[in-house]
Amino acid sequence: MNPFPEYSKLSAKANELAGLRVTVDEVDYMPALDAPPDRPHPFVYYVTIHNDSDSAVTIVGRKWVVREGDGKCLVVEGDGVVGQRPRIEPGGNFSYNSYHVVAADSEVEGAYLGFDDAQRPVVVRIPKFSLNIPA
Repeated sequence: MNPFPEYSKLSAKANELAGLRVTVDEVDYMPALDAPPDRPHPFVYYVTIHNDSDSAVTIVGRKWVVREGDGKCLVVEGDGVVGQRPRIEPGGNFSYNSYHVVAADSEVEGAYLGFDDAQRPVVVRIPKFSLNIPA
């Protein structure tokens, strides 16, 4: 059973909304953070969802795809964004930080899903970025 049925329903019907975009503002390697032995490299990333459209948008789900250099792929889907369902007004934005732990250098990308004021499902892509473990 899918724990996030709303997400699956949206992803099949969502369209990109002109003016809705994501920036990855910063990515920091943070070796002092706790990480499991099989994925010992923690990275903190800072993201902003910008709404330059004419409609307010409520983000209700996310999907991250982490492709590690050693061939492993991790897909993370979930409800909301960092425990919230942010409503982003026209001209506004929503910024937050979170983290991933990886075993090897990785590439990350994904999407946020939501609704505009007319209750139309929308998607905004998370641009690909790298998690490179310092030598």
